[in-house]
Amino acid sequence: MAEDHNFYIELSTNPVRFEPISKATNVFYDEVKRQVFAVRSGGALGVVVRGPDDRTSTSFRMEDKGPVISIKFSYDLKILAVQRSQKTVEFINFHSGGDTSEYSQSCKGKNTKIIGFNWTNINEVVFITDHGLELYQVIPEKKSLKSLKNINISVNWFVFLADNSLLLLSSSTLGNVLNPFHFKAGNVLKMAKFEIDLPQVPKPPKLCLLERDVTIANLYSHLYIVVLRHQVRGPSSKGAEIVLYQLQKESPAKRTDVLRLNMTGRFAVNVVDNLVVVHHQASKTSMIFDIRLPAPETDGYVNYHHPVLAPLPIRPIKLRVAGIPTQTGLEMREVGIELYSPNWVVFQPNTVIDARLGCLWHVHLRLEPLVTMIPDKCRLIDFLLLRRESKKVILSVCKQVLLPGQQCSLSIIARMFDKLNQVYRTFLEEEQSSTQNFEGGAVPKAVAGSARQPFTRKIVIDQSDMYTHVLTPVAERKDIKYKFVVAVLVEYIRSLNHFQIPVQHFLYELVINTLVHHNCFYQLHQFLQYHVLSDSKPIACLLLSLESCYPPAHQLALDMLKRVSTANEEIIEVLLSKNQLLAALRFLRSVGGADNASARKFLDAAMSTADNMLFYTVFKFFEQRNIRLRSNPQFVQGEHCEQYVKHFEATFGSESLAPIP
Repeated sequence: MAEDHNFYIELSTNPVRFEPISKATNVFYDEVKRQVFAVRSGGALGVVVRGPDDRTSTSFRMEDKGPVISIKFSYDLKILAVQRSQKTVEFINFHSGGDTSEYSQSCKGKNTKIIGFNWTNINEVVFITDHGLELYQVIPEKKSLKSLKNINISVNWFVFLADNSLLLLSSSTLGNVLNPFHFKAGNVLKMAKFEIDLPQVPKPPKLCLLERDVTIANLYSHLYIVVLRHQVRGPSSKGAEIVLYQLQKESPAKRTDVLRLNMTGRFAVNVVDNLVVVHHQASKTSMIFDIRLPAPETDGYVNYHHPVLAPLPIRPIKLRVAGIPTQTGLEMREVGIELYSPNWVVFQPNTVIDARLGCLWHVHLRLEPLVTMIPDKCRLIDFLLLRRESKKVILSVCKQVLLPGQQCSLSIIARMFDKLNQVYRTFLEEEQSSTQNFEGGAVPKAVAGSARQPFTRKIVIDQSDMYTHVLTPVAERKDIKYKFVVAVLVEYIRSLNHFQIPVQHFLYELVINTLVHHNCFYQLHQFLQYHVLSDSKPIACLLLSLESCYPPAHQLALDMLKRVSTANEEIIEVLLSKNQLLAALRFLRSVGGADNASARKFLDAAMSTADNMLFYTVFKFFEQRNIRLRSNPQFVQGEHCEQYVKHFEATFGSESLAPIP
């Protein structure tokens, strides 16, 4: 539908469905395993777990020991942890022969309260309390827990990013001192704490940086603390903003980017394909920010970004629900859902849950509509190169700018080619470096363990992609002037040469065939003479095939083969095919190849010409070679020249054979 092109953000078409929240049912979401738990009557009437696939979906019953505060499976789905109070967490072993008896662990300290807990590794769980962290190892065989680490710190609230095992704790009266902790097997790494700059400090001081305004995001393989600032200092303020603090290994997190929202109200943040997606409830729109695109404002330390595009609503979707009962069952019907509902809860990186509706969606970026929404084609290419599934769209854009009615200037096309080939060149260098390291005994990063690799590579558009999907289809169109096609092809070749990328012969062939098809032989001659088309064996062979329609192509091909130092055999074959035997012998002598040349090949070619004097000259040439090499004019048996010797004797007499010294 045409209207689909008006939306660049959408929700997954097949949401995870679960029992909606009600008086009897509570709903919980586990960010580690991405599972939704629907707990009925404290578990006594059943717990239904819905995950991203069948393997992570299950159902079971628990004894009702009170309202559930939090519930989560371990990494391997073999241990269930349930928090029902602020003092203890209960554990249940699954897949253990049907024994579902619970065992528990209380937090340390009489006045300590558990704010929450998270699994950090297989059989490792951390309790976040108002007094700090408590890391435990769960021993399911003994139905007990072993204390691994305790860290004392005053805690207001916490945020956890499961993909990177990163925990962020808020401390201080204002809540703006953030303490990052990174979990590894059996250990906790405390990173440098840092302070969030607050626009206003209330008097008396009170907690003003809240959990709902802070999240952790993984952008281009760097970890950022994402802080929403609702009120910004200064009379020129135009609304809220999001501040990004990049985590550092050794030093405190660094303020690197500010996202200008130009709105006020309630916001929620997702991360989709390394983009920050900000949802605004009041306007029912979303906007996207890309911190890798050049920022229009910077003070040398912080980059200030505006949305890539104007805010737009999420693409409308419908939900299949049970309708009127019939004899064969319930009739299904589709109903529209309320987007940006007050019931929406957003989780990282790209999850949206409506607990009252009983749906979990994933937020996705739609690339196709962006092609018409971003008029600056160079900026569009910059944006698309950073997206994971954009190759098809990039090729479509490259083709589009060459079509009638949509053609861009050659200068813009050249800049687009340069952007593509700069990435292409980087890819080739990384590939070459990886191969050299592997041959030298080092293990390439791609196969070294299962750790998450840094985001270093953009989408690569190579010569084959451009030839197949862009250049050839355009060259074959009759409604595009061939001069423009040739200019584009030459521009692409220039760009490849600029980045020192060896040009594949099929691109040169496309140029030659386009020129020949339009009888532009003079221009072809110039391209070859001024080396616009580089020398190669395949190009020389193509030129040889053009001799019938352009006779000078034969000599052009020979000249090219001479310039290609490894084409001596091909030159000999070309000369022999034209019965230019003497020229072939002279070339053979000039390159020092006479000693190893096949006498039979030359003698056979000479005899087939029926030119006795030519045959005599060729025969004597190889006789003299034999004398020089073996002091004997006779051909050795392995050369299979007996029939040529007999022909020579029959034509010129045996006395014409060179005497044996």
